[in-house]
Parts: sequence; structure tokens; C-alpha cells
Amino acid sequence: MTLSVLAAFWAVSFLFIITPGADWAYAISAGMRGRWVTPAVAGLLSGHLLATIIVAAGVGGLMASNPMILKVLTVAGSLYLFWLGVGMLRNPATPVSGSVQVADSWSRWAWKGLCVSGLNPKVFLLFLALLPQFTDPLSTWPVPAQIVALGGLHAVSCGVVYLLVGFGARAVLQTRPGAAQRVSQTSGAIMILIALILLTEQML
Repeated sequence: MTLSVLAAFWAVSFLFIITPGADWAYAISAGMRGRWVTPAVAGLLSGHLLATIIVAAGVGGLMASNPMILKVLTVAGSLYLFWLGVGMLRNPATPVSGSVQVADSWSRWAWKGLCVSGLNPKVFLLFLALLPQFTDPLSTWPVPAQIVALGGLHAVSCGVVYLLVGFGARAVLQTRPGAAQRVSQTSGAIMILIALILLTEQML
């Protein structure tokens, strides 16, 4: 792969990353909970890397050609996003002190982040359509290795943006509990909306 190919892929990838969606909503929620931005983002990135490995291994093509597998994945991901969104609407996040955060854990936020991105069929389908377009069969690198490298570049960009979003939300809303609640409820509503759109697409 040449630097020009990497630059072109990064530009396309970055446009998708800066588009607010479920990942942004989750990062913002973690930021308002205090010190859980890093594990939340780590979980989100794990989901993206999992999708990359699936595509690189060739399993992605098999899954994409089987409508039932994609349908199950979409429904499961949609229901999970819907559940998270309802939880954020019912119990909106507010800036909390360290003593209140004991009930949470690093692994819990990381696992939820993995589920948010790993069960999102849009992430998988995006990778399946996008990553192979920037590979070169004549390169000295095997195509699966090129896909993993591109997925890694995407993950690094995601990490930077999502950390900025999470810590930015924490810095801006830390002293504004009312605004924090409204932002949390908006994030929950976005998750519910995305879930309903995904479910509706399956019924059409």
C-alpha cells in the first residue's frame, strides 16, 4: 500500500468517524459519568477491530451473503441499542464524584462499548464495503494484512475522536448538571432512534 492510498482511506474513514451516532452517544455518556471514558472508548475500538478481523478472515463475505445471519445480527444490535437508550432516558447521566462511581467498573464500561460497536451491523457492513476497496492484490502485503492495517488506522482515528468527545463532554458538563442530564437524554434518544431505524429496515 502507498501513502496516497492510506491518506485516501483515512480521509473517507474520518468522515464517517466525525458523524455523530451511537458511538458518540456512548462516549458522551461515559464522559458524564466521570472516569469511564477510557474503558468505554477501549470497548468501542474493540468492536471495530473485531469487525476488521472478521472481514480480513473472509468470514464477512459469507455473513453478508446469508441474509438470516445479518438479520439476527441487526435485530440483536438494535435491541441492545434500544435497551441502552431507554436506560439513559430513565436514568440520565449527571456529573458525579469519585465516591459515587464505585458501583461501576472498567470491565463493565469496556464490555458495553464492545457491544455498542460490535453489535452494530452498520459498522460491519461499512467495513465490508470500504476496506477491500483500498487493498492492492499486487502488493507484497497479503490482502488480509492490508485490511487489518487499514482497520488499525481507522481504530486509531476513532480512538482520538472518541476520547476528545468523551473528555470534552466531561469538561464542558462537569459543572452543569442540568445540561448534562439533557445531553444524556438526547444521547439516549439518538440510540433509540438508531435502533428503531435499523429494526424498520428489517421489516421493509
